[in-house]
Amino acid sequence: MKISQHLWFEEDMEAALRFYVSLIPGSSLDFLSTVPADTPSGPAGTVKFAAFTLGDQHYRAIEAGPLDPLNRSFSVMVECDTQAEVDRLWDALGEGGKTYACGWLSDRWGLTWQITPKRLLDLMSDPDRAKAKRVAEAMMKTVKFDIAALEAAARG
Repeated sequence: MKISQHLWFEEDMEAALRFYVSLIPGSSLDFLSTVPADTPSGPAGTVKFAAFTLGDQHYRAIEAGPLDPLNRSFSVMVECDTQAEVDRLWDALGEGGKTYACGWLSDRWGLTWQITPKRLLDLMSDPDRAKAKRVAEAMMKTVKFDIAALEAAARG
């Protein structure tokens, strides 16, 4: 079996997907098609389907007008090696969108992302539970993650 996440866009899907694959190394827009016949989702030429890859994850998408808007009940988590990667993705994806606590943001199309340093995941799983607690408490006070601040919290 192959499992893929599937996203529904009201409009502008192609621009969103091209933007996403430009940001994440190893990504590609694998397939893009406009449906030539009428469908329950819309008249001929108005419904688009796509397949794309972000890093090592496969996605499908449809643009078929309003239905249920994208929301925070689904998010794409990107684990970053460096603060520069966190900053680059945060700035690019956050432009025209909304930011939330703990490294979450919604982009201008409404897709929610978690821009997370791998270091945070390491610190949170540290066997020293007091250290992990300090990191968790620092995490809860942040919007965009700062690796240096998380490491400082770990040190106490």
